[in-house]
Amino acid sequence: MTEQTLEFESERHFHKLYGENPEHLKEIEDLLGLRVVARGNKLQMAGDRRPIELCVELFSLLELGREQGMVTKKSDFMRFLEKVSKGKGIELRNLLNDPLVLNIRKKSVVPRNLGQRRFLDLILKNDLVFGIGPAGTGKTFLAMIAALHSLLEGKVQRIVLARPAVEAGETLGFLPGDLEEKLLPYLRPLYDAMDEVLGPVESRKLIETGVVEIAPLAYMRGRTLGKCFALLDEAQNTTRSQMMMFLTRLGEGSKMVVTGDLTQIDLPPREESGLVEARRLLKKVSGLHFHEFDHEDVVRHPLVSAIIAAYQPPLGNH
Repeated sequence: MTEQTLEFESERHFHKLYGENPEHLKEIEDLLGLRVVARGNKLQMAGDRRPIELCVELFSLLELGREQGMVTKKSDFMRFLEKVSKGKGIELRNLLNDPLVLNIRKKSVVPRNLGQRRFLDLILKNDLVFGIGPAGTGKTFLAMIAALHSLLEGKVQRIVLARPAVEAGETLGFLPGDLEEKLLPYLRPLYDAMDEVLGPVESRKLIETGVVEIAPLAYMRGRTLGKCFALLDEAQNTTRSQMMMFLTRLGEGSKMVVTGDLTQIDLPPREESGLVEARRLLKKVSGLHFHEFDHEDVVRHPLVSAIIAAYQPPLGNH
C-alpha cells in the first residue's frame, strides 16, 4: 500500500479540476482502483503504485486543460478518466500540448471543452462539416468564429450566412422590411458572434460591403459558392430539397459548415428534415464529417444541460 498527496494552489482551483462533483472522485476510485480523499486544497491517495501514478497523470491532464480555458464537464472528465485508465493519457497530452487558439483581432477564442475542440478542429481541417447538438453547445458561435478566422487570414474572400425562416410559421414575403431586416431575427446568433470578436462597427461594415452576405436559401439556387465560407444554421428546419441544394453550391476554395438541433424541428409533421436525411445518407461519405454534441457539452448555465437532458427523446425518435 502506497500513500501520496497532491497539493493544488487553492481549494477552489482543486474543485474546479474535477468539476466540483464528488461523484467524480468516486469514479476515480472505481476505475483506477485506489482510495482518494479530498481535504481542502489536497487530494490524498492510497493504493498500489500504478493506480496512484495514473491518478497523478489524470490531474496533470485536467490542469493542462484548465490552462487552455477548458471547463471540466462530466463528459470531459469521464473521457479523461477513461483514457488514463486505459494507459492512453499520452493521446490527451498530445492533444492538449497542441492548443487550439484562434486569434481574431485582439480577441482569443479557446474551445471550452473537448467537444468544442473536436468540432473546431474538424472545421479548420475539412471543407464540409456538420455540427449537430442542443442549444448552448457553442456550435453556431464556433462555426462563425472559424468563418471570421478564415476570412481575416485570407483563406476565403467572403462569408455567406443562410438559415431557414420557418420557426414561427412565417414566410419572408409576409414579414415587414427589406431582406436584411426580415432575416435579422433568424441570424441574430451569428451577428452576436461577430459583434463579440469584432465589435458592432466592424461587423456592420463587413455586412454593408457584402463581405458577409446574408443569403436566404430560396435565393441560392443556381449559384456556385467559390472562395467563400458558407454557414447554414438551424439546418434541422431545411427541407430535403433545400439541404441538397445548399450542399451542392460548394465551389472551389470554399468551406461549408452546417449546424442544427434535431430536437427542435419546426417543419410540418410529414415533412422530413433535410438535416435528418443528410445525417442518414452522408454519414459514410468520405471527405465530410459529422460532429455530434450532447447535453454534457452545454456551456451555458448548468441548469440548461439538465433541462436538455430531461427533454432528450430516446435515440431513434428523430
